[in-house]
Amino acid sequence: MKNLSQLSRFALLATLAASLAACSVLESDKIDYKSAGKAPTLEVPPDLSQLSRDNRYAVPGGAVTANAYQAGIANAPGIPTAVTSIGDVRMERAGTQRWIVVNRTPDQLWDPAKDFWQESGFLLTTEQRNLGIMETDWAENRAKLPQDIIRGTLGKLVDSVYSTGELDRFRTRIERTPNGTEIFISHRGMQEVYNNSRQDQTVWQPRPSDPELETEFLRRLMVKLGVSQEQSKILAATSAPAKTATVASVGNQPVVQISEGFDRAWRRVGLALDRTGFTVEDRDRSAGVYFVRYVTPNPDKKEAGFFGKLFSGSAKDEKPIKFRILVKSQGEATTVSVQNEAGAPETSANAQRIVKVIADDLK
Repeated sequence: MKNLSQLSRFALLATLAASLAACSVLESDKIDYKSAGKAPTLEVPPDLSQLSRDNRYAVPGGAVTANAYQAGIANAPGIPTAVTSIGDVRMERAGTQRWIVVNRTPDQLWDPAKDFWQESGFLLTTEQRNLGIMETDWAENRAKLPQDIIRGTLGKLVDSVYSTGELDRFRTRIERTPNGTEIFISHRGMQEVYNNSRQDQTVWQPRPSDPELETEFLRRLMVKLGVSQEQSKILAATSAPAKTATVASVGNQPVVQISEGFDRAWRRVGLALDRTGFTVEDRDRSAGVYFVRYVTPNPDKKEAGFFGKLFSGSAKDEKPIKFRILVKSQGEATTVSVQNEAGAPETSANAQRIVKVIADDLK
């Protein structure tokens, strides 16, 4: 009986251990993206691999190695270290928005960021190195699929017939600053819904951005840049209070009023534009201007989508409308307004909708 009891306890412990192991696998495998497209098969010929680069990304004085950087830190013990930073990487937060600050040049970060997305199961549909912008294609998080007996038994044989009904894409913006580089990741999602009472036809519609997904990919990118898993989780959990953003009218022009200085407001407005479906074609930080256009987010291009109908009526073949988003400092506060493509103040209903969309995302 004693041996039987010991065997029973051993079996129970083994079962619990297996259960805990299964839970840990599920917890660590909540993200498993599979691109909707196919990877390119052509490689860059060797004689074209050394293309000229924009001189704004040139590294003064030559390349800096990781060993040299660590040696410099060791020889400068008087330099304070922020609680939210590890090495030359830190994470900042304002409300639901987060971004990474790295003490490296954009040129040093572009290739690691590109490799990061490809290693995460995505293809890149946009690569604008001169603007520091890359964007993934639409992809499905396969970790959300139910792990039932049929799928578990047949595996890849029937894997293609399963769908979550959700697609995600991510935009990465790498922006140079006087002290290094800021990296922003914004999420845009779509969901498949029935469009009639018979439920035999579906369309893709936008769904709200997911700040938790943005944070998770920022955390994983930090690991790619040299931060450990444990350290990255600590940095991602650091919180900061959000500043208020309200819609007001100044001289009959709708504006967003933000209770914080220009630098922080500039970052947050840029991330809000990325989240809400605007493509930043160019930016002039010294003038406080984002040059943007709206692009319908639908992956199948069949429906105009919510924002498409909001800003351009119902015609799906209309050209995207271009705007300038002006971020203007007023001491410790900042005002955000909309201008037309020529730079004149925009007071139309479109401007009112745009400032409301920005203000809602900044809350």
